[in-house]
Amino acid sequence: MTPTSDRIKVLHVITRFDKGGSAENTFLTVRHLDRTLYDPVLVIGGGQAGNASDPEADAAHKNRSDAVQSGVRLVALPRLVRNLHPLSDLAAFFGLITIIRRERPRIVHTHTSKAGILGRWAAWVCRVPVIVHTPHGHVFFGYFGSLTTRLFILLERWTARITDALIALTPREKAEHIAQCITPVDAFAVIHSGVDLKPFLALAPSALSSATPPDSNPLEDAGVSDGLLRPTETPVAETMRQNLGIPPGATVVATVGRLTAVKDHETLIRAVAECVRQGERLFLVLLGEGDLRADLEALCERLGIAENVRFTGWQPDVAGLMVACDLFCLPSRNEGMGKVLVEAMALGKPIVASDVGGIPDLVRSGENGLLVPVGDVTAWAQAIRELVRNPDLRRRMGETGRRIAPAYSVEAMIKQIDELYAKLLSDRCVQPNPETSP
Repeated sequence: MTPTSDRIKVLHVITRFDKGGSAENTFLTVRHLDRTLYDPVLVIGGGQAGNASDPEADAAHKNRSDAVQSGVRLVALPRLVRNLHPLSDLAAFFGLITIIRRERPRIVHTHTSKAGILGRWAAWVCRVPVIVHTPHGHVFFGYFGSLTTRLFILLERWTARITDALIALTPREKAEHIAQCITPVDAFAVIHSGVDLKPFLALAPSALSSATPPDSNPLEDAGVSDGLLRPTETPVAETMRQNLGIPPGATVVATVGRLTAVKDHETLIRAVAECVRQGERLFLVLLGEGDLRADLEALCERLGIAENVRFTGWQPDVAGLMVACDLFCLPSRNEGMGKVLVEAMALGKPIVASDVGGIPDLVRSGENGLLVPVGDVTAWAQAIRELVRNPDLRRRMGETGRRIAPAYSVEAMIKQIDELYAKLLSDRCVQPNPETSP
């Protein structure tokens, strides 16, 4: 490996290194950066999900271990937490200054709102040459009350002034930041969140390459024809359905995400209940854990569909569960990109999703799925029924999604991040790291 002094040290900062989309994006970035060019350091905050016996915590721990094995140094900063807490936030800010002064990075790249604000100002205090931020969505609506939201918008505007580049995951996310006057247009780069497609393509009925060029047709390249098995007809899918207690012939709707208000599982549950009342033989699988689980389970009981709903908790084998569904839903009220949509597309799943955030940049309504207004139960039920009752439409949308998915691979993301880093370093005439004092 190239000596540290001959590489560019990049220090990434994130509040919570769990199994959420922003953490997975950060993990894949630091793990796959070219080690001959970069020396990555990852600062992670406190508030990790679960405990030592929790499956999500186990998977997050594996991510940390894999990152270390690939040459990433991890630095823990327990006072860096997601929730607003003035004393912890102040301690985290000075902790970041201490870490940055010790590590002397050429680039500081922050992730998510809290880590982004504290990390960028700490980097500015330490005169780091290049400061980059990836919001991974935003908190402009769906997370906090109006006063707290306004405070975050003001903080984002001020902090953008000391930021060399902001990375939006989708064009829609970029537009929403510009609409809030966060920063000028030319300060933004759009780089889709990379997805490790290998586990999903391995379960699809054909072996598609994650490196397939976006303008090609991977289905035709792989020799897929209408005579091949669909994902829900494979032995893996049948076994998973049996394990979930879903009878043969039923239509399975699935979603993946934390059981929190912003993910709006309530709308999806009510829409499925409406479909069941109208005679559809539907089963809903919710993969994820969160504070609202008990409330959502109670809602299913009140609506009389508890027997039609499966709460799986968080599971490490997302691909194995998703392959058993007939259509995938994402009812979020706010979503930066929704990498789980790419995973669903890689498995050939048609999608019903909220028309918010970066989702419309992935889901082309009428082509690989249907877009529905946020929180509109009737519209959600109608879209689900349309796909349930039309298997040919599901198949066509699923195949279109599988053509789109390779454009969102990890390799594509890393290439764009490397190009952005190189441009920023060149613009500022930044040299590789000075030797760190012993």
